[in-house]
Amino acid sequence: MAHLCLLKGLGDVVLFDVIDGLPQGKALDLLHSAPIENFDAQVSGTGKYEGIAGADVCIVTAGLARKPGMSRDDLVGTNAKIMSQVAEGIKTYAPDSFVIVITNPLDVMVTLMKRVTGFPKNRVVGQSGILDSSRYRSFIAQELNVSVASVAALVLGGHGDDMVPVRSTCQISGVPIEKLISDKRLDEIEARVRKAGGEIVSLLKSGSAFYSPASAAIRMVEAYFFDKKEILPCAAYLEGEYGVQGLYFGVPVIIGEGGVEKVVEIDLNSQEKKAFEVSLTRVKELLQSMDRLLAEKVRKVKSQK
Repeated sequence: MAHLCLLKGLGDVVLFDVIDGLPQGKALDLLHSAPIENFDAQVSGTGKYEGIAGADVCIVTAGLARKPGMSRDDLVGTNAKIMSQVAEGIKTYAPDSFVIVITNPLDVMVTLMKRVTGFPKNRVVGQSGILDSSRYRSFIAQELNVSVASVAALVLGGHGDDMVPVRSTCQISGVPIEKLISDKRLDEIEARVRKAGGEIVSLLKSGSAFYSPASAAIRMVEAYFFDKKEILPCAAYLEGEYGVQGLYFGVPVIIGEGGVEKVVEIDLNSQEKKAFEVSLTRVKELLQSMDRLLAEKVRKVKSQK
């Protein structure tokens, strides 16, 4: 993400990490490429939250990454603790920033970010559907041997194994996808979309998706900085839209200079609505699990006192 920001001329970049030397070293390496790539932005690394003071945008990736055999949901306990600390740092030193959360499990981590910072809903958003939709488009383009630019596709819902590829919106230059690919084959492709992150984890053995989530997050930054009013599928805070109240969930939104400026509601068919509800139930369960873990932590701290 830092590299993309610099190459695209989006501004100065600060890398933050608790591992001393890591962000500083990465920043120095990036800085050395400036004369080659012809960018004049500054890039620095820090291990102190003071280093992000006044940031316009904060992109949060902090947390434990998945290992083979792990689901995104397995990370909830450890990453909730990390997210709380990061949120406090952002609240203190970048109180006017637009916050994009990528840490898994995404839907509950972005919820925690909003809770801790107290930022308005338009300034806290999760990166999920842009990546998931890109995977859907990539697999469809490969299947038909056509340009990805010709493929329109949308994935909604929670960023997990119950995400919802919305087949009724998938088109090839306006042609409904069902006219070009059989239902059976589409079922297989959509199953791969849901498991795409895990597929990468199983191949890497000691890492997770890197380039595509970065591109997705920077797409959101560009929409915000340049007031593009772009419709992008993101994890947004819902207050009645799609029948969801008080939860972050993956839906199409308009991103412009006001952050998440509007939730766009689309029609879903009966099968998609059912899948949407299944995904929503899973997010609610994860949120309840996180709340129990955090409450237990508070009880332990009080008992020690």
